[in-house]
Parts: sequence; C-alpha cells; structure tokens
Amino acid sequence: MSIDIANESGVDVDTDAILDVARHALDEMGVNPLAELAILLVDIEYMSELNHRWMGGDGPTDVLAFPMDEGSVDHGPGESSGGEPALLGDIVLCPEVAAKQAVTAGHTAADELHLLTVHGALHLLGYDHAEPEEEREMFGLQARLLSGWQAQRRSAKEPS
Repeated sequence: MSIDIANESGVDVDTDAILDVARHALDEMGVNPLAELAILLVDIEYMSELNHRWMGGDGPTDVLAFPMDEGSVDHGPGESSGGEPALLGDIVLCPEVAAKQAVTAGHTAADELHLLTVHGALHLLGYDHAEPEEEREMFGLQARLLSGWQAQRRSAKEPS
C-alpha cells in the first residue's frame, strides 16, 4: 500500500503513527495492496478554505476526505475489484482542530488524529454517517478498527 503524507500544518505530529493507523484500517478493510492514498495535514486557515470550497461549511473542520476512484476500491473479500490498483484519494487533517476536540473527548491530540485518520479512510471507502443507521455502522467499524490498531501497538511494545 502506497501512502504519502505531508505535514504542512506547522504542528509537530507523529506522522509514522498516522501512516500506521491508515495502513491498518485499509488492510483490515481488504483494500487492494497496490492502492494509493495521500494524507495532508494543514493549518486552520487552509482547512477553513477547503471546508468552505468543497463542503459549504464555515470555519475549519477536523477531517475532509476526497475520494478519487470509488469504483475500483475493493471493500473486502465479498466484492471483486478485478485486481486493479486503486487511487483511493486524499485525507486532509487539521491537527489544531483535532487538539481542541481531544480536550473535549478526554484523550490526546494524537489519539484524535488517529481516530480522524480512520474516519477519513472509511469515507474514502464509501462509508457515510448522514443517516442514523449509516452512522451506527460507520462509527462501530471505526471503533473496531481503531481499537484493533491500538491493541496491536500495545502488544508490540510489551517485552517478550
């Protein structure tokens, strides 16, 4: 899986962990290993501009997902993609917004960025949360992927 990340936010962020959680989520979802993803971390000003231009929103948001090639994404063993690599799209994160949300949620800014990365990846795979049933499905999947990744990290850090 090819994942490019660029931190243009001006905030010091553990990009390796963001790459790792994105890779975990996409692997768990059965995405073609040749798929490509871009992750961009931006400042509040640029995120506000993107949110206004693409979503019609005011002010910055935490995460935006821009799917590129939804038709060729392999959602798992139940669907065939023909083996073609997919350009999944872009996930745009705003660490400053994530840090504010983390305080409210009672966890670290890093934890919030990991959650938002999984959230963005699921949007790229066609999940949404506009309707209550969709929200339950997406947020349940998001929680399962995130907790699986966290458990994997904890076990990797434990001494043998």
